[in-house]
Amino acid sequence: MVSIFQQKPSVSQVQNSNMLKLVGVAVLAMATVVLTVSHARAADKLAPEDKSFLTNAAEAGNAEINASQLALQKSSDPEIKNFAQRMFKDHSQVGEDLKKLATAKGVTVPDDPAMAAKAKILLLSKLDGHNFDKQYAGMIGVSAHKDAVTLFKKAAASAKDPDIKQFATINLPTLQQHLEMAQELKTSVDAEK
Repeated sequence: MVSIFQQKPSVSQVQNSNMLKLVGVAVLAMATVVLTVSHARAADKLAPEDKSFLTNAAEAGNAEINASQLALQKSSDPEIKNFAQRMFKDHSQVGEDLKKLATAKGVTVPDDPAMAAKAKILLLSKLDGHNFDKQYAGMIGVSAHKDAVTLFKKAAASAKDPDIKQFATINLPTLQQHLEMAQELKTSVDAEK
């Protein structure tokens, strides 16, 4: 038979319970400190050029994503929309992979484009119709991809960290393909009146 009277825990049982809670909190705090320190040490071990690559690659990808979202909203040209959709999809995936790599290396990458790219996107946002399409194809399609190809070529050839070097090497062919697509798109859009 179950007693309707509950036994109160003894003072020592309460003290032991409180002590276990404190030990648990202390262990959790120590684990957090260890993880933070290990991420900082990982970032400190990276060559400055490798950190710079991670930051610049993230900013370039963010610019592509933001400008392509704008193109999907503003353009009525099916070629521009198809290109923008592909850029949004591809650069979003590479951006996620880049964030994972950067986190593993203890580096926090930006979630926004660089200031110069923000200015270009702002300029694009003020344009409409064929003027928008031409500028998007030229500034974002061709110019931004030329810069990205150069950035990734350099990292693929000279990154000190093997994971960063591999990331750049794996993603370089896609960026080169994007550049070729952008050049064809620009030629097509420039030919339209």
